[in-house]
Amino acid sequence: MHENERHRVILSAVEAKPFVSVAEMVEMTESSEATIRRDVATLHMQKKLRRVRGGAESVAPPAVTGLLGRPFSVNQSKNAAQKRAIGRAAVEMLEDGESIIINGGTTTFQMVHPLATRRCQVFTNSFPIAEHLLKQTKNTVVLPGGTIYREQNIILSPFDNDVTRNFYARRMFMGCQGVAPLGIMEPDPLVIQSEQKLIGQAEEVVILADSSKFEKRSSLILCPLERVDTLITDDRMEDAHAAMLESAGVTLIVAPVGAADEEEAEAG
Repeated sequence: MHENERHRVILSAVEAKPFVSVAEMVEMTESSEATIRRDVATLHMQKKLRRVRGGAESVAPPAVTGLLGRPFSVNQSKNAAQKRAIGRAAVEMLEDGESIIINGGTTTFQMVHPLATRRCQVFTNSFPIAEHLLKQTKNTVVLPGGTIYREQNIILSPFDNDVTRNFYARRMFMGCQGVAPLGIMEPDPLVIQSEQKLIGQAEEVVILADSSKFEKRSSLILCPLERVDTLITDDRMEDAHAAMLESAGVTLIVAPVGAADEEEAEAG
């Protein structure tokens, strides 16, 4: 990740909560501790944040709390070929007329292109997904109410009485921060709260996670692996991770990454 991207991710995280530790910034940027400490020192000198023991804090905390995690635009280019393959495999599960939920994220966003050939009812909290489906497909699109989080391009609501409770889905498709023996992981409590509501509206939960997600961890668990019906990943996953899913009763779909996907990712 380039310096400007790291600084953007760090500042976004610091604005999201009162204090962000060096370890959290290392995980979000996938950089070394030494690099993060240099970045924090630079941003401190620029008066964009305040360096404190073990991490950083915002100079002027915003009135509206943000979300932890990398911005949508930063994540979009990571493992792009794998995400395209996973998105295609997810849409192959669908039949015309199905009601589905697609949670916001850069992996789930890759479902929008193959969805052009389908006619589904799609509930999504993602602006990029909703915009593409409205302009490029004939799928019906339903959006929830709530607060707009610009960096992640999603809508989240902490309230129980939003439109989410009135939508039934055959399947819910969602990405995640990490996949571990304890379950599916996410970085932010508000994301957890929103996704748990959505999971409750779906018969089946389908996780879209490229193989790198098996190496990542977070401090928050969304749900145990046993709640997941299907997980779609790419052909670079390790046998040990496949065995972990099998022992939890999760159906595994491995999406092969084609040469065209690799070439497009390298060109992008």
